[in-house]
Amino acid sequence: MRFLEQPPRFMFFTGKGGVGKTSIACATAVQLAGAGKTVLLVSTDPASNVGQVFGSPIGNCITAIPAVPNLSALEIDPQGAAQAYRDRIVGPVRGVLPEAVVKGIEEQLSGACTTEIAAFDEFTALLIDSELTAGYEHIIFDTAPTGHTIRLLQLPGAWSGFLETGKGDASCLGPLAGLEKQRTQYKAAVEALADPLRTRLVLVARAQQATLREVARTHEELAAIGLTQQYLVINGILPPSEVQHDELAAAIAQREQVALAGIPAALKSLPVDQIALKPFNLVGLDALRRLLADEDMPNPTEETTSAVQLVAQNLSALVDDIAAEGHGLVMLMGKGGVGKTTLAAAVAVELAHRGLPVHLTTSDPAAHLADTLEGSLDNLTVSRIDPHVETERYRQEVMATKGAKLDAEGRALLEEDLRSPCTEEVAVFQAFYRIIREAGKKFVVMDTAPTGHTLLLLDATGAYHREVMRQMKGTGLHFTTPMMMLQDTKQTKVLIVSLAETTPVLEAASLQEDLRRAGIEPWAWVINNSVAASRPQSSLLRLRAQNELKEIDAIASHHAKRYAVVPLLKQEPVGAERLLQLAEATSQGD
Repeated sequence: MRFLEQPPRFMFFTGKGGVGKTSIACATAVQLAGAGKTVLLVSTDPASNVGQVFGSPIGNCITAIPAVPNLSALEIDPQGAAQAYRDRIVGPVRGVLPEAVVKGIEEQLSGACTTEIAAFDEFTALLIDSELTAGYEHIIFDTAPTGHTIRLLQLPGAWSGFLETGKGDASCLGPLAGLEKQRTQYKAAVEALADPLRTRLVLVARAQQATLREVARTHEELAAIGLTQQYLVINGILPPSEVQHDELAAAIAQREQVALAGIPAALKSLPVDQIALKPFNLVGLDALRRLLADEDMPNPTEETTSAVQLVAQNLSALVDDIAAEGHGLVMLMGKGGVGKTTLAAAVAVELAHRGLPVHLTTSDPAAHLADTLEGSLDNLTVSRIDPHVETERYRQEVMATKGAKLDAEGRALLEEDLRSPCTEEVAVFQAFYRIIREAGKKFVVMDTAPTGHTLLLLDATGAYHREVMRQMKGTGLHFTTPMMMLQDTKQTKVLIVSLAETTPVLEAASLQEDLRRAGIEPWAWVINNSVAASRPQSSLLRLRAQNELKEIDAIASHHAKRYAVVPLLKQEPVGAERLLQLAEATSQGD
């Protein structure tokens, strides 16, 4: 593998959700540790599953992996980091200032901005020379899906610039209280990221046109901030030997070859590796060691050559129940790469096809609904919560209202405060609130960002809810916060999307528990791209189908009150007609 040749100290694995970043990062760490190198594997994904891959709890402190000498791992936990950050700031004033003042400070530090700063603080500490990292020859970063990662890697420069010019005194004063002393650390982090001798970025993709286009955008955005040492890994390519006598396998292979032939020009200069699709789930040490190895397919057995039978409800049947309400919010949530964007578009098209007014939107920075829809449709409007657009809208609104009452010096300070990276979190939340309010009159179908980013948005929603509750207490006035709307199953239907694979199911179950702790009860699960529901003939695909059955059984018996299965189709579900076919496709392979 070219990306493993002469590896530098820092290696970042990034790409669209579901392309195999975690598996390849873990396999790389295992291979380097097996070669006698001391390795620290770090997950910066708020919904990390590194512990699940190794079958061992890790968490927010450096933990040795017992089965792999020389390897330790760390999962940066945004919530845990935020709590430790709050404790460092609030601890010295507790018992000194009045309790009401302390509670006010705690509330100011309860939002998503503090969560981001705290996690970012831990991230930059790993990029500098310190006692924490001194014992490791390689530090491998398994990052969050693309949009979140671009923001994370841009933050060292953003915060450095912000601190250089002064931080103002408004919305981010509480969270920023602990940042000034980190100026040197952020500067060192910027230098480490930009040094090609120390840092290598591995872009992970699938042989899919949309995924490769996104990787090309990521390549250009990160090259613009100095990460120039980049490699491309195309994962999960179906071996040519599997296409004989199987129309599904042949169709998949044809799509992949078309995508590879049309690879974006921006990626053609990068060193490229290809990894074949494996018949096994990438969980456990044996699977990780086999991932990067060239090995032949196992000989077919009677189990793999027998047809896989699966009968389940299709997506259209779920939409029947959703449509009966006449309006409401439908949110699709889950791990990156499970197909939330496609399924959100399919639900929206199904509802619009029935003559119902629908607003389809996305909060995923890396989603491209227009590419999935390929045109317009009656009764359907489409939008995207663009962080850059929303941030500029929010800045202009604040300057036109709060800023209008200030003198020139006050306006200058306010403008400086609004240049804080925290402003984006506030702006995105406001856009989210503005859109979901439409669900009182029509259907709003929201394709959410991958799990970790969505949980941060819900964290902001919860902070806003608590602040409104505090202000309205004792007034006797009726009010509804976004959180109250999300908690009302009459108003909001949350669909958890998963693949029938071990890691996505575990992460979806974890997401469900997080939602329940916030008082949000998921309405249904959707199992997407099911090979078992497609009745394949290929030996490799049948092995994958057999593995799926136990995961589908776990969803049906332990996790979901209701669920639907969407088969893996021969043609990509792009355009209104194919999206309707996707929703109506059954698990009989029709």
